[in-house]
Amino acid sequence: MEKAYEEEARAAEKLDAKLALELRWLERGVTARRRRNQGRLAKLHDMRAQRAAMIGGPGTAKLAVAKDDVRSKAVIDADRVSKNYGDRQIIRDFTLRIQRGDRIGIVGPNGAGKTTLLKLLTGELAPDEGKVERAKTLSGIVIDQQRKLMDPAKRVRDVLAEGGDWIDVRGTKKHIKGYLKEFLFSPELTEAPVGSLSGGERSRLLLAREFAREANLLVLDEPTNDLDLETLDLLQEVIADYEGTVLIVSHDRDFLDRTVTVTLGLDGSGRVDIVAGGYEDWAKRRRTQAAPVSKPKAPPVTEDRRPAPSGKLSYKDQRDLDRLPGEIERLEAQIAATEDVLADPDLYVRDPKRFADLSDQAAKLRTEKHAAEERWLEVAEMAEELSR
Repeated sequence: MEKAYEEEARAAEKLDAKLALELRWLERGVTARRRRNQGRLAKLHDMRAQRAAMIGGPGTAKLAVAKDDVRSKAVIDADRVSKNYGDRQIIRDFTLRIQRGDRIGIVGPNGAGKTTLLKLLTGELAPDEGKVERAKTLSGIVIDQQRKLMDPAKRVRDVLAEGGDWIDVRGTKKHIKGYLKEFLFSPELTEAPVGSLSGGERSRLLLAREFAREANLLVLDEPTNDLDLETLDLLQEVIADYEGTVLIVSHDRDFLDRTVTVTLGLDGSGRVDIVAGGYEDWAKRRRTQAAPVSKPKAPPVTEDRRPAPSGKLSYKDQRDLDRLPGEIERLEAQIAATEDVLADPDLYVRDPKRFADLSDQAAKLRTEKHAAEERWLEVAEMAEELSR
């Protein structure tokens, strides 16, 4: 009996030592990542500023093409591209030169043509009018398609290195245990079957495998669906460090604001707005475009559901058009304040309940902001139509 107790005690000591080691590794990793993120954010702002200097005024899609270095860096060149489905024009007269290193976000309501535009750029669809030229050296990774191909019975080692100990990471040989740490895995997980991993861990494993490959185009279609906060943070880092070109279709406004240099905004009319910056930069452009028609106010009558007079917004629509920009700013401030608290690397260890509550609160605020932005875009488009 005493021997059994001694073995249990030794096992407990080993477990404590392992937990302490993992905690130190995690804390060191979080701190280092946050320092790196500051540099990445500054780099992102610089890239946006460079792109803003190359993009024409509001509503234009032309990019400067005079300089030879700009032309030589082009990986996808779309010229006056249009695409129809039946009588509906999905994309109209779209022109854009995408350069190496660009991170392009594609946004808009469901059915506006986001996936169609993505497929036109990658060559899955041919345009009805215009042309899309792609660099001969362009080699792409489509993360969304690969997620479905991982065999749950395979080990992590099998997925990464075909059962071996070493993996070729874009020309550099790395041991899989060291490489796994870069994607927030404990080295002991090399023998774990894929089916035993959580959804977030599977996504990180997929990122680890795909980013080891030689490729210069990354295509992400709704990449943040079902990701945990840790994996989402890692995905932002990986995109920031990626030297190739990235195309992202996403409804996640905050994710786009942290990652992309150019946003392509679709409203369902066939027009594509090209804006240097993230989703919020596009939303501000939309608010600015609709601002002139928001000045005439509806008479202060009691709210009801009566049809609006011809040529005028209803009282409720006009009220939403006027009030929602302020509501969106208020929600943005609350989200920023909540994220500032969550950025404390010691919060989870010190107060896991508060961390969970704040995470839920941040998610709820983002949902409210999303709904407010969708409603504002809806009434802004109505006002724009009435002003024509």
